This record gives sequence, structure tokens and C-alpha cells, in this order.
Amino acid sequence: MTISVLIADDQAMVRAGFAALLDAQDDVRVVGQAADGAQAVALATRLNPDVVLMDVRMPELDGIAATRRILGPSYPAAHVPRILMLTTFDIDDYVYDALEAGASGFLLKDALPEDLVHAVRVVAAGDALLAPSVTRRMIEHFAARRPRSGSAAAALHELTEREREVLTLIGRGRSNGEIAAELFISEQTVKTHVGKVLAKLGARDRVQAVIFAYDAGLVEPAA
Repeated sequence: MTISVLIADDQAMVRAGFAALLDAQDDVRVVGQAADGAQAVALATRLNPDVVLMDVRMPELDGIAATRRILGPSYPAAHVPRILMLTTFDIDDYVYDALEAGASGFLLKDALPEDLVHAVRVVAAGDALLAPSVTRRMIEHFAARRPRSGSAAAALHELTEREREVLTLIGRGRSNGEIAAELFISEQTVKTHVGKVLAKLGARDRVQAVIFAYDAGLVEPAA
């Protein structure tokens, strides 16, 4: 299956570089480029890409606002893309809000070319890009600064005891295999529990589940 990608960045050189890299892959095709967030929303609606590479800081409409529009309930297209945030900074005040809004991960612009290609494939497959340690460090950093969410804590009542255990381990960065080993259950059972947790919380992927675990107090940020 070919992965269609929309690149949104206000720097033409960056867009061109990413496009050349991605178009060189057999399984990736760049279908459009946007110079600001407003163009990104318009092109995403028209082109129905699988993945949007979204720069955080752009004129007209920044990447956060564009992400909220694309992932919001009023988005007009039936096919909702996965969004991969791009940033120059490893700790960016806006990135946490983007992940909370439903973005599937973020990547530094100076990442290795193979890391960008891998990231596109990961989020296109429906997974969250939580592997880089900087992502978890960023989540912990902002979770420590934000007040606990009462609504997040209240939503825990929707989960069974086992589902809470699974959510806690997701929040600690455990993979499905690691969760299975720790809880002495099969990996397939873990996948079932993860699916139920995401459905009950209304979370798009594991990134939002991790944020929820911090907001609800199931996981404490590292000191």
C-alpha cells in the first residue's frame, strides 16, 4: 500500500527536502505541500492524505490550530489523516497541546532521514510515535507543570481494574509484549485491553492514552 503524505511547512527548502526524501521511497507518495496551517487544512480536506507532516510554527494558522481543525468533529472529509508534528525544538511549549489534540507523535527537523521515513510509516500504520526518548521526556515535562484533570480522573471509572493496570503500563512506556509479561497474560489479550481502553477514553492512539494516564494521576512524572 502506498502512503500518501501532505507536507505543511512555511519554509520552501524544508518542504522540498522532505518531499524529495519521501518520494524516493517505494511505498510513500507526496500528494501536496502547504506553506501555512490554513493551506494544510484545505489541502488535507481535498487530497485525503494518510499522513500530514505538520510544522508547529507557521503563519496564518499555526500547526496546533490546524491539527485541531483536522482532527476535530467538524472536519468535512471522511478520511481523517494521521498527523506527525515537526519542530525545531526538543521541548516546545506547543507540542504537548498538539499531542493532546490527537497528533500521533512528533519529530525534530534535524532527525536522520531514515527516522523521518520510519516515523511516516509508523503513524500511517495507526501506531503512535512514542519510541524516541525525547517524546516521553516532553510529555513528562509538561505533565509535571499542568494541573491534574478532574475529567480524566472521573473517566477512570469507565475502566475495569485490568484496563487501569494496562493504561498505567502504557503510561510508563511499556510495549504490548512488556505489558503481557508483567501481567502474565498473552500479547493478544493485551491488544484487546488496549483497544478497549482507547475506545472508552475516546483516545486516537497510545500517545493520547499516555497523556491521559498522566492527567489522571496513574503515572507520576519523573522527578
